[in-house]
Amino acid sequence: MSDINILSTEILSDNWYVLNKVTYEITQSDGSKQVQNREAYDRGNGAAILLYNVAQRTIILTRQFRLPTFLNGNPSGMLIEACAGLLDQDNPEDCIKRETEEETGYQINEVTKVFEAYMSPGSVTEIIHFFIAAYDKSMKMHHGGGLAHEEEHIEVLEFQFETALKMVDSGQIKDAKTIMLIQHLRLKGIL
Repeated sequence: MSDINILSTEILSDNWYVLNKVTYEITQSDGSKQVQNREAYDRGNGAAILLYNVAQRTIILTRQFRLPTFLNGNPSGMLIEACAGLLDQDNPEDCIKRETEEETGYQINEVTKVFEAYMSPGSVTEIIHFFIAAYDKSMKMHHGGGLAHEEEHIEVLEFQFETALKMVDSGQIKDAKTIMLIQHLRLKGIL
């Protein structure tokens, strides 16, 4: 497929983020043209991080209410996940350092970018930039928990790495970005 021509874009919702209905013409590999309609949700791009401590073999995660999970079978709506946030005009590294302190209370200076990925490319435009960073107790500046004016109520959790792996296997950790970062630490032999 090649030669994509956007014919029209209609805003269906601009309440929280932007939901667009896009009509486009696409040229197939055989040269034929086809008009298609799709909806795309634009919430901006984001960043996620997994903090790890080699000596203790621990990681820092968060837990918070996520309405979409509640609507799709999560009885409490609470989700265990890696620290993450929207870029909000920042570069990914500055964003994730800010989000780490807001959500977890840890102030980190050095982060390592490990990859970036589209998380739901069939309907959401977002690319997430994935990071890891070492932490220790001396980096804890405050209790974390997110920002009240953003209506965040975030619980900070510390798990043994082996426990987190078992939680992925048992389904207690179901967040894709978190599973990807945990598996990255495992595959690279970091923990």
